[in-house]
Amino acid sequence: MTALGEARPVGLIAGYLADLVFADPRRGHPVAAFGGCAAALESVSYRDSRAAGAAHVGVLVGGLAAAGCIAQRTVRPGPGRWALTAAATWVALGGTSLVRTGRRMADLLCAPDTDAARALLPALCGRDPAALDSAGLTRAALESVAENTSDAQVAPLLWAAIGGVPAVLAYRGINTLDAMIGHRSPRYLRFGWAAARLDDAANFIPARVSAALTVLCAPLVGGSAAGAVRVWRRDAGRHPSPNAGVAEAAFAGALGVRLGGPTQYRHELEIRPTLGDGDPPGVGDLRRAVVLSQLVGAAAAALAAGLAVGLSVAGRTGRRVSPRR
Repeated sequence: MTALGEARPVGLIAGYLADLVFADPRRGHPVAAFGGCAAALESVSYRDSRAAGAAHVGVLVGGLAAAGCIAQRTVRPGPGRWALTAAATWVALGGTSLVRTGRRMADLLCAPDTDAARALLPALCGRDPAALDSAGLTRAALESVAENTSDAQVAPLLWAAIGGVPAVLAYRGINTLDAMIGHRSPRYLRFGWAAARLDDAANFIPARVSAALTVLCAPLVGGSAAGAVRVWRRDAGRHPSPNAGVAEAAFAGALGVRLGGPTQYRHELEIRPTLGDGDPPGVGDLRRAVVLSQLVGAAAAALAAGLAVGLSVAGRTGRRVSPRR
């Protein structure tokens, strides 16, 4: 196995463990710094057009990928490469923060402290908390946990396995820009189009891997693997997002709950189709969703490490059997 190939599985597992131990730093998070740079650039680059939005995204994501390539080539093989891969993976992951926030939301709803739960909701999603009661907050939190299990756990690990430091940094940049400008508000309907479409492409395979891992892990939380498969196949296509619908439908089927319905954002009200056959989720279902998210993240780390090893071995074997010219 090449030195770079060795760095990926070791580094991504180290990054996953770092996220488990340290979660996201409260101050000075590199993703927040990237967001600040993106906002500063937007003040200059913004035009109400798709072309301007595409250029905005291209500069930012291209810059991250280029920085990752330079860093990966500059650092010497060995522990330095492992540490670089681990750091990039840790920066891109958000699983532990997601789990802690979901658990905290369940505690507040159980208390009950609806006002504090409303104040916490923006840490999970972009819905308007003022419009939500306890049941609405519970559903919003569970849907966010399901979607972000893919976006904040499975996808970064897979991109780290496939493309190393440049790929995982580029992915985190894409996902961050989608959260910033990818929504369908009047300001970003055209300018944010490229960010939203690129995020759809970057998460297409990870969302389906996340759903498959949800099927495998469902019995560990007293859920139904068959239900996860059934609702995933039947209902995911109804969701307006090609990826969030997959993750949410799999969770709904696994937990035996019904998700979807009226969804109030600050810029619009969406009437989403229902996912699943059960009752609306309760606080106990949210707690199970948090545990399921943890299990899916652990399974994704193991899968990504195995994928990184396999790709490295395949690349080495391919070079050895290539005919000489």
